[in-house]
Amino acid sequence: MKVIILAGGLGTRLSEYTEVIPKPMVPIGGHPMLWHIMQTYSRFGHKDFYLALGYKAESIKEYFLNFYSLKADFSVDLSCGALSYHHAPTRVDWQVTLVDTGLNTMTGGRVRKMKAYVGNETCLLTYGDGLANIDIDALLRFHRNHGKLVTVTAVHPVARFGELALDGDHVVSFQEKPQTTQGWINGGYFVIEPGFFDLIDDDDGTILEREPLERAAVAGELMAYRHDDFWHCVDTKRDRDLLENLWTSGEAPWQ
Repeated sequence: MKVIILAGGLGTRLSEYTEVIPKPMVPIGGHPMLWHIMQTYSRFGHKDFYLALGYKAESIKEYFLNFYSLKADFSVDLSCGALSYHHAPTRVDWQVTLVDTGLNTMTGGRVRKMKAYVGNETCLLTYGDGLANIDIDALLRFHRNHGKLVTVTAVHPVARFGELALDGDHVVSFQEKPQTTQGWINGGYFVIEPGFFDLIDDDDGTILEREPLERAAVAGELMAYRHDDFWHCVDTKRDRDLLENLWTSGEAPWQ
């Protein structure tokens, strides 16, 4: 199944990195966040990716153009440009289509611009800045069973402050900024039917999370798949550092 990944935003709250690279290219464990997201889909057999680019699009294009040469020793024949690798890197069987959807285009506009590439079929859609141990097979079963236009994955947000569990005045549990067990938010990881594109105005200023999804909800065409397990969005350097520590400790839930 085709997978659209929105990878064109400015990422202003992560300016320590995004002044130089786009947000999806922020590294975690030596790999861009985008690579981790693609690995999640790939493990479930979805390897046909469509990246909606914008801010610093050239950085993502260069990464995939040099996907193997950046990871290996190689020789280049300058008479014809042919490369030969020494200790060839492990190959991946992904098909990656990179589409420049405009520097200032909003999320809805980016999605609509991908319609020409994904065609008249059900597809997967997510953002380029959220990692999760989501079961894509279960998500698709849920979507197919309800028969509506859109499924959004609902997740519990990470708490802004430490969470206390109290028994009277006694603290029986203390967790520093855990994932909460109350409330649901949009965690990305959508499944969309072709008809959803018709709910998106042909306007670069359209925001996916406003009119298009609001229209789907009002029409009774938006369903929520509840993901109770790990999900984390990278908005700040602290978010990135937390995921880096999980990776280096060998305890990354999304792998």
